[in-house]
Amino acid sequence: MIANRLSGKVAIVTGGGTGIGEAVCKKFAAEGASVLVVGFADDPVEAVVAEIIANGGEARSYMGDVSKEIEAQAAVKAAVEYWGVLDILVNCAGVYPATAETQDLDVEIFDLLVKNNLRNTFLMTRAALPFLQKTRGCVINTGSEAGFLGTAMLTPYGGTKSFIHAFTRGIALEQAKYGIRANCVCPGPIDTSWTHKETGPMDAKMEQSILETVAMGRRGTTEEVANVFLFLASDEASFVTGSTYSVDGGIIGGKGIGKEAPENVKQEPEPELALQHEHDGKTGRRN
Repeated sequence: MIANRLSGKVAIVTGGGTGIGEAVCKKFAAEGASVLVVGFADDPVEAVVAEIIANGGEARSYMGDVSKEIEAQAAVKAAVEYWGVLDILVNCAGVYPATAETQDLDVEIFDLLVKNNLRNTFLMTRAALPFLQKTRGCVINTGSEAGFLGTAMLTPYGGTKSFIHAFTRGIALEQAKYGIRANCVCPGPIDTSWTHKETGPMDAKMEQSILETVAMGRRGTTEEVANVFLFLASDEASFVTGSTYSVDGGIIGGKGIGKEAPENVKQEPEPELALQHEHDGKTGRRN
């Protein structure tokens, strides 16, 4: 295994206290990056930072709501003040707060999706670009298979992710002249509280549909997603920009064949990272 692929790099990861964000923070730190872990005050941000440091990595925390312009600017400023530069921005924060047919979906849920899936990505990118231009850095956003396929029972969610896909491609085209790369990781159903009926907004029927539509017959792990973020952040991806990388076990082309996958295909890989934290699946909040 290649090590220290991010040695000397400085990264900001929003949504870094839980789920995919936690995995990205720990993966980046294990590969030599200094990581600013960004989250809300009630997220386990400090615990993730402490765990990274205990494993010999470098990390600091920033707690705030980066869907607010002043907080997004302050988060970027904090990273630059700590380490002098900024090389990587990962916009991983997002929400999946409820499920309902569109005619029954509260407008407040729509507003929450726009605020925490879309506005925060724009504001963090806007604040980080002047510093990324200096280092010829990169932006990695978090899309979703829902941004390609749409999502029943939470229709605006897929819309916010489609925005992120297009926004990423626009940034890639616009910022290439500064040497900045921009790419988007698009997870499918991942093994977090969001995809379990006991801890998230999905009901039993929605949970079962995951296993029947994913060609590999299982949820992905947060570490499997973090591996793709790592590649895109590294110099190995030096000619990759404007791309959307699906990490979805084949859900886009699965068409209900996941239940046919043999048990050895359904088996998750052994983890390398110590991942312990999860967002509140009942509210879907992760920042």
